[in-house]
Amino acid sequence: MVSYRQLRELGFSKGHVYRAHEADRLRRIHRGVYAVGHAGLSAHGRCRAALLAFNDNAVLSHRSAGWLWRLFPVCREEVDVTFAGKGRRKGIRIHRVLAISDRDTATLERIPVTSLSRTLFDIAATEPKRELERAVDRARRRNLLDLDAIDQMLGRRGRVPGAAQLKQALALYRKPVFDRARSELLFIDAIEKEGEHLPVLNCWVGKWEVDAYWEAERFAVEVDGWETHGSREAFENDRLRQEEMKLAGIDSIRISARRLETEPERVAKRIRTFLTRRRAELRRTAS
Repeated sequence: MVSYRQLRELGFSKGHVYRAHEADRLRRIHRGVYAVGHAGLSAHGRCRAALLAFNDNAVLSHRSAGWLWRLFPVCREEVDVTFAGKGRRKGIRIHRVLAISDRDTATLERIPVTSLSRTLFDIAATEPKRELERAVDRARRRNLLDLDAIDQMLGRRGRVPGAAQLKQALALYRKPVFDRARSELLFIDAIEKEGEHLPVLNCWVGKWEVDAYWEAERFAVEVDGWETHGSREAFENDRLRQEEMKLAGIDSIRISARRLETEPERVAKRIRTFLTRRRAELRRTAS
């Protein structure tokens, strides 16, 4: 990818550029932006071309920046660019600002891009809630989620579209838990809303390490994801483990991470029912 300005700086005359374009050695992508010797652009190429169309006054942003940060699997055809200035380009979604702070920008894979914090903020302002939640969780799983940096950025932005949505999406990750896996965060959030007292997380009960444990009720909950419990060996071991815990006087259930994602309130209500029955059972045994 190369811009007309760059070609001129390299010593090409207007005539050289014109003839190279006529001979298809330069393929026009945007006004003043060319692909050298080809027309088939990768997603990275489309992003570079979009930025070259605005010289040095633009950064990749919003959904496109989310793709570059690997928060989304696909880069949309229409590239998102945040631009401090005037102008428009076909095939580019322009987000105009008065200025772009250095604190809100980064360079990723040699492409100027909004910082991760600013990218999540922009996604919050323009994408559906579900897409924002997925982006935040992917940032967490890639060890990119810096809550302090996001709080500082939100403090600079004030009460503008996207701020409230992002704060709400991040609330889940501020819970005081030991393992910050999303499924466990969803679990704790749902239990709190149901009004049940919280269990101990990620603890050892005898020889077993369990995800959540109510000590007084001797009741355990395991949160499973298919990626870690999808083999035949894991299937057999999970059932044997549950039998051994039952023999040791510990009642337990297994719930899937997918159910926590899709119906956390229902899961919490059922756990509360199990706990109520377990308490009644222990009282009968004690008497």
